[in-house]
Amino acid sequence: MTAPTADVERIRHQIDQLVRAGDTRQLKLLRDKLKSGVDRRNLAQRSAKYHDAPVRWVEERLRQTVWSKQREILHAVRDHRRTAVRSGHGVGKSWTAALVACWWLDTHQPGEAFVVSTAPTFSQVRAILWRYIRKHHRSGQLAGRVNQTEWLIDDELVGYGRKPADTDEDGFQGIHARYVLVILDEACGIPEQLWTAADALATGPDCRILAIGNPDNPASHFRKVCTPGSGWHQMSISAFDSPNLTGEVVPKDMAAALVSQEWVDEKARDWGVDNPVYRAKVLGEFSQDAANQVVRASDVANCRAAADHRPNPADLVPVELGVDVGGGGDETVIRERRGRRAGREWSAHTDRPEKIAPLILKAIKETGADSVKIDSIGVGFGVIGELRNAANRGEHQATIHAVNVSTTPSEPDKYLNLRAELWWVIGRGLSERGGWDLAMMDNADMTVAQMLEPRWDVDPQGRIRVEKKDEIRKRLGRSPDNADALLLAFYNPGRTRVRWL
Repeated sequence: MTAPTADVERIRHQIDQLVRAGDTRQLKLLRDKLKSGVDRRNLAQRSAKYHDAPVRWVEERLRQTVWSKQREILHAVRDHRRTAVRSGHGVGKSWTAALVACWWLDTHQPGEAFVVSTAPTFSQVRAILWRYIRKHHRSGQLAGRVNQTEWLIDDELVGYGRKPADTDEDGFQGIHARYVLVILDEACGIPEQLWTAADALATGPDCRILAIGNPDNPASHFRKVCTPGSGWHQMSISAFDSPNLTGEVVPKDMAAALVSQEWVDEKARDWGVDNPVYRAKVLGEFSQDAANQVVRASDVANCRAAADHRPNPADLVPVELGVDVGGGGDETVIRERRGRRAGREWSAHTDRPEKIAPLILKAIKETGADSVKIDSIGVGFGVIGELRNAANRGEHQATIHAVNVSTTPSEPDKYLNLRAELWWVIGRGLSERGGWDLAMMDNADMTVAQMLEPRWDVDPQGRIRVEKKDEIRKRLGRSPDNADALLLAFYNPGRTRVRWL
């Protein structure tokens, strides 16, 4: 009888004695020890069987199916030191990264292997990748135990998820193992310093780095590693690669979790196939910021990055609403802002003041807004009258501001009209300065897609001129109503000049 087998038999004999004695506490400890002993005894067999066969490991250990692009990711990590995967929405990228982590630790001896993961925020570390790791660990009854962001085997830490400070190149120091796997999840939002820290962990020939995420920021370090000649093995996963669009046969429950043809068609209509948001979330490809684009995708992406800390109550005031009133078939959109944070949205397909005014009144009551800025051109004039009458009846206490974007701007030598000033100073200015928080706003993808559409040039007097709403509608077949409402929410009509907030 070999030593490991003798230890297992000895522990089993002790368990039998404790069962007869009814000692449940010691019984649990010994059962855990037995499980660990069995795991270690079988680890050499698992490693020999699955070390070079991650897909087979998933199928046999977890009893799961992986579709073709997921198989490609698993094989890429096996074969390449550094793998970068730019991916569209709804193709199972984080689920697959979690499979890689579990395969790695289940086929290497504890103490020889380690998994480190990070993401733009700690909330993403915990709620995305490590949530999936816990599910895989449980379904495969893998060794050790997994909590919200850590994996331990026999009380030895073998993997963790962390979010060091963005400037902390030493944030992952202290990891020493032959087989280190680093996973950079939601990689587009991870700053360059943390890429440097990750690279310092994976210096050996048996180490691996997997960077995976949505390519929504053309100025990110992720874009650099996804560029030919970067030295990274590169993959791209489009929604059009998904089994629901290719016809690849997968289990029904998997198909239900993946992106659908209906969603892709819907986004083509909503965003347009040339829009940067469509390219990132559907095609899994980066876009270039156009020179004549008012608001740049790289700037907006930074403003959409979630923060780990809660804002102070003082940072969530004032509470105000911006209203873009629909006319000629356009949608009426109401946007809330709380301090620098963009919040909720209300909308309706109507151009009748008697229907729009109650919707705005509802938003005022739900938010406690003390200021409402309404596009006064056309139908908006009647809406403003309805709301002012409601104030006289004591139905609300908000100040109602009429905003005519075709009027003279606060800097007439610099901007053609107020519309150009709003788009340039608020849309472009707040985005490039990180002056507003777009991480939690309702209907974010649609709003951002619209923000990236308007183009600009200069008129014969050298003033900044922003593409007219009618011209955008003619070019794209839709109007940027959600984006216009957002700009109005952050506009301060009480200033002599348009200000950031």
